[in-house]
Amino acid sequence: QICNQHNAEAPNLEQALHRMAQTEPNLDHDVSWFLLPSYWAKMVVALISFLCFANSYDGDFVFDDSEAIINNKDLRAETPLGDLWHHDFWGSKLSSNTSHKSYRPLTVLTFRINYLFAGGFYPVGFHVINIILHCTISVLMVDVFSILLGGLQFSNKGRRLNLAPKTSLLAALLFAVHPVHTECVAGIVGRADLLCALFFLLSFLGYCKAFRENKEGHNFSMFWVLVSVILGAIAMLCKEQGITILGLNAVFDALVINKLNVLELIQKLLRKDKSLENAGLLRKGLLFRITLLMSGGASILYIRWRIMGTGPPAFTEVDNPASFADSLFVRAINYNYYYSLNAWLLLCPWWLCFDWSMGCIPLIKSVSDWRIIALVALWFCLIGLICQALCSEDSHKRRILTLGLGFLIIPFLPASNLFFRVGFVIAERVIYLPSIGYCVLFTYGFSLLSKQAKKKKILAVAVLGILLINVMRCALRSSQWRSEEQLFRSALSVCPLNAKVHYNVGKNLADKGNQSAAIKYYREAVRLNPKYVHAMNNLGNILKERNELREAEELLSLAVQIQPDFAAAWMNLGIVQNSLRRFEEAEQSYWTAIKHRKKYPDCYYNLGRLYADLNRHIDALNAWRNATVLKPEHSLAWNNMIILLDNTGNLAQAEAVGREALELIPNDHSLMFSLANVLGKSQKYKESEALFLKAIKANPNAASYHGNLAVLYHRWGNLDLAKKHYEVSLKLDPMAPGTKENYNLLRRKLEQLQKKGS
Repeated sequence: QICNQHNAEAPNLEQALHRMAQTEPNLDHDVSWFLLPSYWAKMVVALISFLCFANSYDGDFVFDDSEAIINNKDLRAETPLGDLWHHDFWGSKLSSNTSHKSYRPLTVLTFRINYLFAGGFYPVGFHVINIILHCTISVLMVDVFSILLGGLQFSNKGRRLNLAPKTSLLAALLFAVHPVHTECVAGIVGRADLLCALFFLLSFLGYCKAFRENKEGHNFSMFWVLVSVILGAIAMLCKEQGITILGLNAVFDALVINKLNVLELIQKLLRKDKSLENAGLLRKGLLFRITLLMSGGASILYIRWRIMGTGPPAFTEVDNPASFADSLFVRAINYNYYYSLNAWLLLCPWWLCFDWSMGCIPLIKSVSDWRIIALVALWFCLIGLICQALCSEDSHKRRILTLGLGFLIIPFLPASNLFFRVGFVIAERVIYLPSIGYCVLFTYGFSLLSKQAKKKKILAVAVLGILLINVMRCALRSSQWRSEEQLFRSALSVCPLNAKVHYNVGKNLADKGNQSAAIKYYREAVRLNPKYVHAMNNLGNILKERNELREAEELLSLAVQIQPDFAAAWMNLGIVQNSLRRFEEAEQSYWTAIKHRKKYPDCYYNLGRLYADLNRHIDALNAWRNATVLKPEHSLAWNNMIILLDNTGNLAQAEAVGREALELIPNDHSLMFSLANVLGKSQKYKESEALFLKAIKANPNAASYHGNLAVLYHRWGNLDLAKKHYEVSLKLDPMAPGTKENYNLLRRKLEQLQKKGS
């Protein structure tokens, strides 16, 4: 509804508004830039934003995508949709002590839809949606910047007027091609920031629509104010930063709709002046709307807090070292240094890195550290801008600078460490929204330079050059995000002191089978961070596989000493101790791992192997049964149960277990093979043959499959088929144990039969 009706009889309101706009300084007046109709301006922005990131469409799942998407059970159809509202972004229960409390159910819902439409984990669809979202956001930026730079005016038909078409196009292009956005667009996990930004902007534009019939802030649409609050809540359900739009809408209302002079208001408050109404604070509707926005924000935060639980997320020192510093001075000075680095990434986005933690940025511990200069420069610029925003006599300048600073600072506040500890040092993705403020300030600065410059075209060419460089940088950075190998290696030159970078390069090499190179990077990660337990665990695993058991044991023992609840390291330590034939210690390590991770099927599997080595068959079977209860598709545990029962003569029980396993994992050829062996010994030759042939069809190059089928035919009396499969087995593996002897026995038998026949 509209609180008051406007004067419908005003005949030439649109012309009057244009004349009114002419009385204010126009940014476009002195700017040498492209003037395009609104439709074409948006098409150009969409096209260029697409070109920047198009080459990321066929990239892999990289870095955090594995945990947020591939390993996230909330994406799978068997997980009830209701679970999304009780789990964090990574699929863990919000009530869990290990949860990061990142509550983004709507983002996870879009991942789930992607997964269902693609029919599995195929990254192309995920990447395409991210690119489309960034293009859409960039197009919306044309409208947003036209309001921030040109003000809010409507025609008599309710159409919003773009009073700064050239500068709004420039600002939108700056936003669309900013290289710092690559992580959000090319990294699928960045979907959270993109969706948040989309609803953030829609909330802002919705709030502006509330004043289509406004005159001096007196008339507004309650409907659009409420829609704005709802869209802000949706933005927060995509990512936490979204809630900040409600504060920005309040700032916009005060400065643009009610033309509030902040400095004048402060002065009157200090003098206890009773004429506050003239300052604009008590204009009709302003306090009501701000109260509505703040009440909505407080309600959303309360509900969010109740869902999250009262406990804050638990982070470690390596995630955010400054927040763990004992000295308040060290914390404050490093937080401000991080702010200056974020500002530098906006100004010069050349050095970009997927992760800035773990020693990438050493702590400043003394005022003699030369990096203090960055803090001084940051606050010198900020204080200068704030003074101009508050004290300038030019209301147009005050409005643009205040809005620019508001959009730069307010969305960044949740990542500032001021209200709560965050789990990172610098994260390029959190600058996506604050870059709106940067683009406003950059464009305003360009307009001021254009006003002073005699050769405006040279200045325009320089800005065009910046845009082209940014486009090329986006394309290059997008290509680096296409694979983990390129992404991790690109970080080595940016953050050579970051242990996590070396760890990820090593992990990528290990996954590809290059263990020697992986060891080098894991060792460097441990050298840079002697408490990096995950690097120790992975290095210990490789050394274990290379039979360097003593060093592996030392590393894994140190890892569990540093982090006593590190279940994976306890299990791996147990495997090493088992290999060293220290069975009691191995058993204790396995049970310690299970103590810290109750549902640990792999640990039960390894515990079963230990019991089998000790001939504790009942314990082994119980351990493997626990593994299959926790993970029904645990093929190795099923196989070991069948083999152990087979070897101990319990053929009926082995057959029952084999059939149970194949019902759960019907296409597992190793289970078919094990059950076929049992059936053959039980003289169920026909069924055994069928399973052997099915296993061979699934894995035709397994010598043992052909060899054991030959044994079956040998027993069954199908000697020609037995001879054929013995020969195939020996061709695949000439050293196959027992096969050659069986083949020679068969040949002698065939020769004897031939002699009898002759």
